[in-house]
Amino acid sequence: MDKEILALGIEKSFRADETIFEAGGEAGGFYYLLSGEVRIFKMDEAGMEVEIARVGPDGYIGEAIIFTQDAYPLFAQAVKESKTLYFPKDKVLRAIERSPKIALTFIKVLAEKCVTLNRRLETIGLKSIRQRLIHYLAGQCSRDGRCLIKLTTSKTDLARRLGTISETLSRNFKALEDEGLIEVKASDILIKNCAKIKAEII
Repeated sequence: MDKEILALGIEKSFRADETIFEAGGEAGGFYYLLSGEVRIFKMDEAGMEVEIARVGPDGYIGEAIIFTQDAYPLFAQAVKESKTLYFPKDKVLRAIERSPKIALTFIKVLAEKCVTLNRRLETIGLKSIRQRLIHYLAGQCSRDGRCLIKLTTSKTDLARRLGTISETLSRNFKALEDEGLIEVKASDILIKNCAKIKAEII
């Protein structure tokens, strides 16, 4: 990150599971993640969490409010202990007015976020949990043969990411195992044929 932009930030830390901001809360600024992990989610009509994105180090959180909203549209929660830089909105806007370089930096950040969210919303828009799970597994495959995936998050967190609950996710894992597509052992998922998994989403 550019030193001129870094100078605008205020360091803030969050504990695991601590809320960073809530949907509808006053959006006084946005965050840049130095370390840790943050999940972005919304609540559906049934009160269930639907995960929109996971943000890791060097990612921005809530940056969409720079030019638009006065309230956060989504929830943000630290998955693990996280260290951030907080950028007050008014301070950033003044810097953008002074510096075309800073303005271009944030335009690029917003454009990249649009692409990422569009891809994520495509997954959320899939009708069945099976489709969402297969889409996730296909995205982890690096080749067309056998592929071992080691989950870096809990199955509960994965269920949230896919917009479901743990029990439903487990049933779908079991169904894919019964079909001979995968084998699940604790946090290890062996995809027996990546080409077949990928074919399911074509």
